[in-house]
Amino acid sequence: MPKRKDLKSILLIGSGPIVIGQACEFDYAGSQSLRSLREDGIETILINSNPATIMTDPSMADHVYLKPLTTKSIIEILKEHPQIDAVLPTMGGQTALNLCIEADEKGIWKDFGVDLIGVDIDAINITEDREQFRELMLKIGVGMAPQATATSFLKGKEIAQEFGFPLVIRASYTLGGAGAAIVYKPEDFDELLSRGLEISPIHEVMIDKALMGWKEYELELLRDNNDNVVIICAIENMDPMGIHTGDSITVAPAMTLSDRTYQKMRDMAIHMMRSIGDFAGGCNVQFAVSPDDEEEIIAIEINPRVSRSSALASKATGYPIAKIATKLAIGYRLDELENQITKSTSALFEPTLDYVIVKIPRWNFDKFEGSDRTLGLQMKSVGEVMGIGRSFQEALHKATQSLEIKRNGLGADGKGYSNYDQIIQKLTIPSWDRVFVIYDAIQLGIPLSRIHEITKIDMWFLKQYEELHLLEKEISTYTIATLTKDLMLEAKQKGFADRQIAHMLDCYESEVHKKRTEEMNINRVYKLVDTCAAEFKAMTPYYYSTFEAEIEKPDGTRYVENDSIVTDRKKIVVLGSGPNRIGQGIEFDYCCVHGVLAAAECGYETIMINCNPETVSTDFDTADKLYFEPVFWEHIYDIIRHEKPEGVIVQLGGQTALKLAEKLSKYGIKIIGTSFEALDLAEDRGSFSEMLKQNDIPFPQYGIAETADEALTLADELDFPLLVRPSYVLGGQGMKIVINKEELESHVVDLLRKIPNNKLLLDHYLDGAIEAEADAICDGEDVYIIGIMEHIEPCGIHSGDSNATLPPFNLGEFVMQQIKDHTKKIALALNTVGLINIQFAIKDDMVYIIEANPRASRTVPFIAKAYKEPYVNYATKVMLGDKKVKDFDFKPELKGFAIKQPVFSFNKFPNVNKNLGPEMKSTGESILFIDSLKDDDFYNLYARRKMYLSK
Repeated sequence: MPKRKDLKSILLIGSGPIVIGQACEFDYAGSQSLRSLREDGIETILINSNPATIMTDPSMADHVYLKPLTTKSIIEILKEHPQIDAVLPTMGGQTALNLCIEADEKGIWKDFGVDLIGVDIDAINITEDREQFRELMLKIGVGMAPQATATSFLKGKEIAQEFGFPLVIRASYTLGGAGAAIVYKPEDFDELLSRGLEISPIHEVMIDKALMGWKEYELELLRDNNDNVVIICAIENMDPMGIHTGDSITVAPAMTLSDRTYQKMRDMAIHMMRSIGDFAGGCNVQFAVSPDDEEEIIAIEINPRVSRSSALASKATGYPIAKIATKLAIGYRLDELENQITKSTSALFEPTLDYVIVKIPRWNFDKFEGSDRTLGLQMKSVGEVMGIGRSFQEALHKATQSLEIKRNGLGADGKGYSNYDQIIQKLTIPSWDRVFVIYDAIQLGIPLSRIHEITKIDMWFLKQYEELHLLEKEISTYTIATLTKDLMLEAKQKGFADRQIAHMLDCYESEVHKKRTEEMNINRVYKLVDTCAAEFKAMTPYYYSTFEAEIEKPDGTRYVENDSIVTDRKKIVVLGSGPNRIGQGIEFDYCCVHGVLAAAECGYETIMINCNPETVSTDFDTADKLYFEPVFWEHIYDIIRHEKPEGVIVQLGGQTALKLAEKLSKYGIKIIGTSFEALDLAEDRGSFSEMLKQNDIPFPQYGIAETADEALTLADELDFPLLVRPSYVLGGQGMKIVINKEELESHVVDLLRKIPNNKLLLDHYLDGAIEAEADAICDGEDVYIIGIMEHIEPCGIHSGDSNATLPPFNLGEFVMQQIKDHTKKIALALNTVGLINIQFAIKDDMVYIIEANPRASRTVPFIAKAYKEPYVNYATKVMLGDKKVKDFDFKPELKGFAIKQPVFSFNKFPNVNKNLGPEMKSTGESILFIDSLKDDDFYNLYARRKMYLSK
């Protein structure tokens, strides 16, 4: 049946601020969903409190409400829009589902006559209430691990006595595995049981017999209201059961499953989806499979919504799950919809992959000192990367190169472990770097059987690792002069970077690149992600790179097949920001998307390079061409050589893209907007301070030290307290306020050990100062300040962790004038073309400069949402030289104040010190609008402002 005629206006619930366990994959799903509804002429009303995302952009929905995700906000919206016919809660993760249930329990949907689409309440309740789910599965004949529900401490103890250890505790109705734990020893049980009961909103836990070492799989399903079901993707976790799937390395398609078991799993998944309720939409099912010849299948859980894995599956297959799930929710059937990639076949098909994808999570444990870095049932990663290759080995290498943790891939970079005991311990207790440690173990000669015995990782994956190690060993016997073309091609096909090959041959990366491209003619070719293994012509330009052996034609000419055809249009490359992490999150996805759209408006062909599967910037129809590749020099340089763009935009992709500016400049590639020299001047503290001096702009006294001795000598001149920080880092990494020589010495020694050869900056810390920041657009002649924010917390807490008010709430006219004058002077002195963010400390009515960043900052989306102005669009047009600042008619609108509120994920790390300081710890943010400073929310924030400051 076609679209329902009665649905004219739909409320979509977003997922709120980013927390560990629920990140920007729901911004991606929600954005796709809103576009999908608008295509059908449906009015869209969105509620979401996250200012950093594309989803809450005014252009995305007819009405965007940046309000707290509460039933109070829902009632306000429904009163304002009595025309709302239905609510779609499946695009906003667990947060949206929980809010939907709460509104249902309070009778809100019924009172306002609002339909629930995409899922039904029974389905949510059955899948969230683990006891009901278990009973249903047993009734329909689907196996489950022995488990029982406890709603009290006493009941939990009885179950443990019956099952024996190890056990798994899972809390009901929680997010990202919150409250879940594996319990190996009886003495740990009481505390973990109490925590699970406490975290669950209904104070209920399910206790399972642990299936340690079983293999884990996920299937992504779509179903229409005619009961057609398609399975979009089967994802295999390389890590066995016991590690949350969000913290696991995952591979698609499934690699080690027999066809017989896969068919059985498909039937079970379809049977499960049909049994939980009568609804049309998306669904994610997780299974465990015994690691023996029996391959017994047991159901773990089913989520009747789009999930983190469906974002991954969409990027892996090119099948836009959220978009199609939305169409199904409003009544379409799968056979009535077109395949979005081919535009000539229907959506009632299952994608076929002729490539492999590998997802690796990105952790940020360094931000949580003293945190338990063990991976388990509770998700701890803050983002993820995806690598696409023609083989598992190539995809695995590309994913490790995308992580941005100073590794060049697996091994061959001199950074592995070589201590036997340490390696065994790291294999035994899974941590963030186990993906690398497996390689180190093989290199050390530990037998695969022993690695398998410890990790329970399937032997097939370990053999793939072993092949890489053997190839590295073979190449290491050659020199750059003697390496054969066959070996070079094999190394490239298995994903080794030029930098790794240079390490094996003991030469420079540039020598390998030159030999490979010029002498051997081994160049990257680009292949389409097309959902159908090239059986039908694809219309979407979505590419990954690989290497192929040459094909010889009958006439003797040799060639390699390249799907990426270069047009003769003027092109602009936008560099993305790679995986989400603390200090660099979804706000840069927002900036990149707006940059791409603005460049397209200026008549350029737009090319996006990024490797983050959770974002809108990597959607197949955001840019004219998407290269899903690591934001890693070699990959970027090869794309630029292939496409020959006018230039590259680096200032929208955060520190990730900015760090590549020097290399681009050195290789004669034009940087669009602010030049590398100006970017470098802002990073180099000495030159920057010199520039401030020349312009009569005050800054805190500072010094530069490269050793602990130099730091101690400097301390006498500068006077404590001191702010110590390494240069060229992100999110205040390694920053600390020290108050005496002992603290200074220990912190400096620690920093130089972690980041060798780095210059350390020591600033006199202005105790008790007020902190403020400004964002501006500059075209080299004129400067327009888009917003000035005052932080509620005192100076010394990282700007990303501070509550910031727009406009400032108690800076006098004299101070405001200094901020405006300094901003304009600095923007012009740095020859800024595009965006700039400047941070200030204010003491005794004097405004000092803390730092300046000539790039898009974390606060730009916040200011754009608060003032309802597309500032990134304007800034991009300025960078491209298409417009000048004076060409824009700026009309900011804001009644009262907007407050940027940081959101933390400390609940994932119960033993961590929650004090805030100069190193950023928040994972996301929300926006709060208040009419006046008398508002209770503002009063509460202001009263608590000094509580967290840690010296």
